[in-house]
Amino acid sequence: MKCTTPKKLALTFCLTAALASAALQGCKAKTPEDMLAQMQEFSTPDDTASIYLDKSWKTEEAPMDGWLIASSAKEDNAVFLLQFPKSGPARQASSLEDVQDIIKTSYNISGEAEAQAPEVPGMTSLTAITGKMSVDGSKVDAYVVYGETDYAYYSMAYVANKMSDRKIASFKASCSKFQENAPEEEDRTTAELTDTVRWFNASYAVLTDLNGWDYNRFAGLAANDEVMAMEQKSLEEWWSVTDRETADSTLDWILTEGHRATFAEDMAYLDESGIRDIAPDERSAFLLDQFEMTVDEARNYADMFGFYEQYGPDAIAGWDYCRAMNLMSFYYLAGYYTEQEALDKSLEIATAMQPLFESWDDLMDSYMRGYEYWAEESADERRAVYEDLKTRDDSPYTVDFKTELVKTW
Repeated sequence: MKCTTPKKLALTFCLTAALASAALQGCKAKTPEDMLAQMQEFSTPDDTASIYLDKSWKTEEAPMDGWLIASSAKEDNAVFLLQFPKSGPARQASSLEDVQDIIKTSYNISGEAEAQAPEVPGMTSLTAITGKMSVDGSKVDAYVVYGETDYAYYSMAYVANKMSDRKIASFKASCSKFQENAPEEEDRTTAELTDTVRWFNASYAVLTDLNGWDYNRFAGLAANDEVMAMEQKSLEEWWSVTDRETADSTLDWILTEGHRATFAEDMAYLDESGIRDIAPDERSAFLLDQFEMTVDEARNYADMFGFYEQYGPDAIAGWDYCRAMNLMSFYYLAGYYTEQEALDKSLEIATAMQPLFESWDDLMDSYMRGYEYWAEESADERRAVYEDLKTRDDSPYTVDFKTELVKTW
């Protein structure tokens, strides 16, 4: 599976008409109690989150089930509540900073200034800003709130042609009635998180974390029908795996050949070309002269040959083995392997790869070299994730690399 970064969503919410002029939500109410007396609950389409708004307001069609968009009866001001689940198929952001970046970029927010955040029940890391927001080419005033719960990150905003303290006070009253009803997640997984299962998870924890999944549960996500459909689609897109037969043939390829086979062939060919006799800092120029390559390709192959000299033809074996372990988790989530089959095969692969490396650092160095060979780009981002994972209180790498791997399920 390819790690994905949050998309810069085009948040077009049909708000142009809703911002024709500014009006006070809740009429002439002055105290929070008076304001709330004129409001009622408005929920996201999937009923996972809600706030209070004036009874005369109406909801607009939202592009996501976890998003609430509403405007006043006269369509002269608007509110949105955007939910970004922290895991699962609906995940679009991996941090609150990602959400802030999505909103700032999508709305071209300018003139940003810190503001007092409201009290929002059950929400932490609360911050707020005021500024100018672009909606369909029109600049409007905005009061934007960010926060998170255990389930999701949130952005909530009140927008109008001209902001006032009373409008912000009204929106704060709305936020004070925020409720979250996080969906109960079906999970068919029964495997306990023993040291052996932790070892499995650690072998591909970098990608698990990049995907925003949980490296402290087998396979990283709950095993259910929604995840199954998502994973089947992903496996077809990135691995051309569509069923048990193609799953097995792909696994057989990565275990018997993988990218380490083509790496060894490529490096042996370069060796025959005489690159070994060229000084390391001159190898890129040598390759450019001898082969039809781009500058980046020449630099990458020169680096790869250095790895080949130091570590031999299996220099990137860790890349193949870690991906094989990861495939077993994908196959399980996709329903191509049962939990028992996936765990049994993971144990078989893990016991074969463990003696080939001395430590997690040794394994992950090999994995990073393989990523750079395959992707033809730096593995710095993944290295940074690995180093960060090692420092966390719930680090997957607390399990000893040399731990005895035994069947515990």
